[in-house]
Amino acid sequence: MMEERVAIIDMGTNTFLLLIAEKRKGRYETLCQQRIASKIGMGGINGGVITPEAIGRAMAALREFKKMMDDWKVTRSIAIGTSAIRSANNGQQLIDRIKAETGIEAKIISGDEEAELIYLGVRQAVPLGLDKSLIVDIGGGSVEFIIANQDEIFWKQSFEIGGQRLMEKFQHHDPILPQEVELIDRFLTDSLDPLFIALIRLQPQTMVGSSGSFDTLSEIYCTQMGIDYKNQLETPLTILAFDQIHQELLQKNRADRLTIPGMIELRVDMIVVGSIIVHLLLSKYSFRAIRVSSYSLKEGVLARL
Repeated sequence: MMEERVAIIDMGTNTFLLLIAEKRKGRYETLCQQRIASKIGMGGINGGVITPEAIGRAMAALREFKKMMDDWKVTRSIAIGTSAIRSANNGQQLIDRIKAETGIEAKIISGDEEAELIYLGVRQAVPLGLDKSLIVDIGGGSVEFIIANQDEIFWKQSFEIGGQRLMEKFQHHDPILPQEVELIDRFLTDSLDPLFIALIRLQPQTMVGSSGSFDTLSEIYCTQMGIDYKNQLETPLTILAFDQIHQELLQKNRADRLTIPGMIELRVDMIVVGSIIVHLLLSKYSFRAIRVSSYSLKEGVLARL
């Protein structure tokens, strides 16, 4: 007898992610994963709207996911809308349309809940131990910060400073201009004041990057070093290697970034501002190490089940 088959859809600002898993002897085992660059934040995120073009891309992605769900005979689905949908005036209209056209029931979650689910996902992949770590999830719309160890969350907050927002607000040249980097740094320093206060108070030792941009930074490093990173739940990256990759990203345009071994097209645009966020954090606070989790929000939803 087939046990429950569940589909989890993370409707992110830049990417829609699908995870299909089956419950076997009380545990969920992943059957299939898919990602589509839906870019629903593009052109409207800072104005609080999902554009008609973005809605078209979202619906196309979900129709494709629905077909896969039917093929896998999924018995239950959980679809989650995050920052771009959360902050859009027409976010609920998109949720209603998804239900009407695909039958998928989606819900919008708060930044706080998003942070919690990311934590639940990351700790499945990265043994956090008793020491405190700062978990960082850089999305297209928001960035979540969680100070936690394996057992508990000490502090968490979601900030609407994601990659798509920063690109549309500040990055008007490619390669990015030094003055644009400076403007982003200043904006982040002002925006992240509550984080810096929490870092001083709680003193985490390690930064743990959650999938997305961190996956790509780690893949670039692993490719350089000849490390086999495939199918690993935690993948390597060092602070020194990050600094070198960061400098390279700042100096290259899109076409040149695409030629970096380990780079993927899905991340090539947002990786620059993503890297600027990481660089700022490392310059403002002294971490001993960086770790990278290949698990994030969708695995957190699965863990909660």
